[in-house]
Amino acid sequence: MTRDDEQGGMGRRKFLFDLAALGLGTGVLSACARASSSASAVAASPQATRRIGLQLYTVRDLLEKDFEGTLEKVAQIGYTDVEFAGYYNRTPEQVRAVMDRLKLVSSSTHIGAQLMRQDAAAQIRSAKVLGQEYITIPSYNFGREGIAGWKAGAEEFNKWGALCRDAGLKLGYHNHSAEFATVEGGPLGLDVLLRETDRTLVDFEMDLYWTAFAEQDPLAWFAKYPGRFAMWHAKDMALKPATGMAPVGQGTLDFKTFFAHARESGMKHVFVEHDTAAQYPGGSLASIQVSYTNLRKLLG
Repeated sequence: MTRDDEQGGMGRRKFLFDLAALGLGTGVLSACARASSSASAVAASPQATRRIGLQLYTVRDLLEKDFEGTLEKVAQIGYTDVEFAGYYNRTPEQVRAVMDRLKLVSSSTHIGAQLMRQDAAAQIRSAKVLGQEYITIPSYNFGREGIAGWKAGAEEFNKWGALCRDAGLKLGYHNHSAEFATVEGGPLGLDVLLRETDRTLVDFEMDLYWTAFAEQDPLAWFAKYPGRFAMWHAKDMALKPATGMAPVGQGTLDFKTFFAHARESGMKHVFVEHDTAAQYPGGSLASIQVSYTNLRKLLG
């Protein structure tokens, strides 16, 4: 996905998410992070360093062809938590049956903003059937109204967050790089969202790659907003092509240092993601195997 694709209501990835969630089909350098001695009282979940999750967008090319078989291979690699980006023409009950058979859990699902506007209750019902903790907005069109547009987006997140809270869920928001642009020459977009959303209603899913792509340091954001980044997306930044995507451990990002600050972040769930995994030598399964192996070595 290009930088231009990541923002806007009909960006390529959001469009695919919306179609997939409707059951219509499916259808990134400077953060080699500095070490910090700061500690935080913000608690991270004990499972955060035990359970490695996968954002299933990574293997969408295979899920389209063989949904159950692909999930089985994901589980065989060792992943135990999957974050959905569409259910591939299956009901939540059918998906849950597959998950139960494979002993998989799903802590989060990516649901496009348009679907939440159309029928938030239906998305919440599906999340409950699947045992999910988060409904996560994968991208959002904040328009061209400057700070007002970002504040309006935060207001909508709070509204959906309240609906999720009432159902025992929580709303999440996933960043790309556009959220790190200045708004009207003032704050960064992500600053506006973090300040304007109710922390009891809305958590954030930091995509470590896109944060680094925007020349931002994840550690600085963890320190500035401790406890707000309950989920992470983990993919690496390749040396060649420069700033391209790579499996975890095959690039320049300092995951060891990131995980040393998981408590400060508030991280509860980490999901491997590799948007271009199908182009990796050996395909998307080979990519997620490399990421899993390297993360498991890192986390123990």
